[in-house]
Amino acid sequence: MTDYTKTFRAAAVQAEPVWNNLRGGIDKTIALATEAAKNGAEIIAFPETWIPGYPWFLWLDSVAWQSQFVVPYAQNSLEVGSAEFTRLEDAARSLGIAIALGYSERDHGSLYMGQAHIDKDGTTRITRRKLKPTHVERAHFGEGDGSDVVVVDSELGRVGSLCCWEHIQPLTKYAMFSQDEQLHVAAWPSFSIFEGAVHALGPEVNTAAAQQYAVEGQVFVLSPCGIIGEAAQALFANSEQKRQFLSLGGGHARIYGPDGRSLATPLAQTEEGILYADIDYGAILAAKNAADPVGHYSRPDVFTLQFERARNHKVSPRPAVTAPSLLPDAALAEEAAASSDVELL
Repeated sequence: MTDYTKTFRAAAVQAEPVWNNLRGGIDKTIALATEAAKNGAEIIAFPETWIPGYPWFLWLDSVAWQSQFVVPYAQNSLEVGSAEFTRLEDAARSLGIAIALGYSERDHGSLYMGQAHIDKDGTTRITRRKLKPTHVERAHFGEGDGSDVVVVDSELGRVGSLCCWEHIQPLTKYAMFSQDEQLHVAAWPSFSIFEGAVHALGPEVNTAAAQQYAVEGQVFVLSPCGIIGEAAQALFANSEQKRQFLSLGGGHARIYGPDGRSLATPLAQTEEGILYADIDYGAILAAKNAADPVGHYSRPDVFTLQFERARNHKVSPRPAVTAPSLLPDAALAEEAAASSDVELL
């Protein structure tokens, strides 16, 4: 049964990652989580691919030029269940704060845009992958599947996460809303690339997408965001043109309530820090009284969504071939009934 009486303090990060440095990224994650816990937060949310940083090289030059970054990036990506991942679980437990993390996941040599929710007791409730990497990201990252569109129970209620432009996918959003989500993490890399150019990657679109998610789903949205600093430019921008494309700043972290209101004062675009807001799930009920698109404001007689939630297994073992049974027919029937989930009447 969903609890709408819970109140707590939440935090969203706006900071520059420790680029291509797995250990350094985990150290900075724990340092920020420590700061948030001292300030009373019970959850802290981090940007998209916070560890080891968003691969901005994908946007800046040819595939041949990008190749110099591929191996270091993969080497510093995070494996779920590894010793490094366990450090984060231990930190959440010792600090008493939930960690909503964005990271590049390495699995059997392939990379995925991952997110995890680690509860205050150190238990990992969600590990998911971005369902469809955006634009040039598809040259670097694999895809998720239906099992990655998930909302789960946690110590802080019903929580879910999506990355970046998953927030402009109407069907993905509706599938999330249908799972009684209360707290949502909308993770972003930064909004500085190609600043001033005619494109759809700027802060106006992306902050609006996070705000609209809060309104459409009647949920609280933590919207952490990375920034571009001098370290990023030194690593990725080896020309003046690249430095203009990948400009300093781009931080637009936000926290929104279920009525779309901004609950925290934004930081300057170039400023590292943490946004805080007090969460009261009672506000969700007030918002849903006006419009609940998966409840009283829906029209299932007109529109329905087909949602395949199963995980896609790349290798499936063939069923074992057993020898014909020599049991009599009555014994076979009893054996079948005992192994079946269907009650025989």
